[in-house]
Amino acid sequence: MHAAFDHVVIGGGVVGAATARSLAARGEQVLLVEQHGRGHDHGSSHGASRIFRMGYADAEYVALCQRALEAWVALETASGRPLLDRTGAVDHGRPEQVDAIARELAAAGIDHERLTPEQAAARWPGLTFEGHVLTHASAGRIRSADTVEVLLDLAASDGAELRFDTRVTGVDDHGQTVTLTLDGPDGTTAVTAPSIVAAVGSWAPTLVGEMFRGRGASLPAIRVTQEQPAHFPSHLPDAAWPSFVHWPEDGADVYGLLTPGEGVKVGFHGTGPVVDPDQRDRTPVPEELERLQAYVARFVPGVDASRPEPISCLYDNSPADDFVIDRRGPVTVATGFSGHGFKFAPLLGEMIADLATGGAPHPRFALTG
Repeated sequence: MHAAFDHVVIGGGVVGAATARSLAARGEQVLLVEQHGRGHDHGSSHGASRIFRMGYADAEYVALCQRALEAWVALETASGRPLLDRTGAVDHGRPEQVDAIARELAAAGIDHERLTPEQAAARWPGLTFEGHVLTHASAGRIRSADTVEVLLDLAASDGAELRFDTRVTGVDDHGQTVTLTLDGPDGTTAVTAPSIVAAVGSWAPTLVGEMFRGRGASLPAIRVTQEQPAHFPSHLPDAAWPSFVHWPEDGADVYGLLTPGEGVKVGFHGTGPVVDPDQRDRTPVPEELERLQAYVARFVPGVDASRPEPISCLYDNSPADDFVIDRRGPVTVATGFSGHGFKFAPLLGEMIADLATGGAPHPRFALTG
C-alpha cells in the first residue's frame, strides 16, 4: 500500500514530534512512525523534567538557546499549556569553566549574577557549592513529558498521521524518493515519499548510516550510552530548587533539577556504559549508584541520599557533543544530541523542517562530504 505523504518522520521522541509538528504547521503532508508506543521510555525523551539553561561556554549554543527560548514561549502560546518553569539555574565549580560561561552570557546580553559559594548556599540551602558560582534567571525546568504530548497533539491537529508501535524494517533508496517497509499493528505496509526524516537519535547509524555512506557522507561515530541518574526525596519545598550544573575540580560533571512529585534528579553527565539501544538491560551499575549517592550526600544536602530511585536513559553521543543535523537527497538525519538536546526541541523542529523542505543545514551540525 502506498500513501501520499510529503514527509515521513521516523521517531516519536521530542525531536521527531517537534519536526512533525513544524512540517504539518506549514501545510506539508506528514506521516510520523514510532517503533514503540506513544510516550515510551526506550529512548532519550522520556521522563517528566529536563533542564533549560543558557549556560554554555560557546557563543553558537548560547545564540541557539536564545532562539530556543522564543520557540518555547511560542509553543506554550500555541498549546495553551505551561511547558517551561522559570526556576533559574546555577553553575558552580571549576573557575575557568564558570568564568567562560559568564563571558558568553555577558556577550549575548543575558542577565546573570555572580555569587560566592556562601551566598549561593544561603539562597539555595539544598545545595553545597564550590569554586565560582553563576546564576541566570531565564533558565529553569522543562515539563518534558508534557512537551512531547503537546507536539504530537499539535502535529495531529494540523493533519499529521501518527503511527505508534510501527517499526521500519526496510529502507529502499530510489534516488529522489525512499520507500520504507513498515511493520505495525495492521501488518506490513510500504510507504514511498520524497522526504524521510530520521529523527531517531541512538538508532540513526543502523537505520540510515549506510544510505548516507552511499551518498558520500558518513555519519560521525555515534556512541550510545546507558546513563543512570536517580531521583532523591527532597527535604525542602519545590520552590527551593533551581536547575543546577556542577563542574567539579575532579570527577565527572553533574547536573540536577527537581522533578515535581518524584524528587530531585541528579546524574553524572555522559559517563554510562556503551550499549546497543535494542539490547539494553536498564540495570543500574551498583558502583555507579554508590558513587552518585556519595556525591549527593556531599553536595546536595537538601535530599535523602540513602533513598535513590534509579532512572535509565540513553545518550546518543557525537565525538564533539555537537548535534548532527543534515540532509542528503531525500533523507534528513537528526542525531548526536549528546544529552543536551531537549532544551532546543521546538527550535530543532523548525531547523529540521527547514532542511527537509530544501533549506541549508546549520554549518556547525552539517556532515562532511
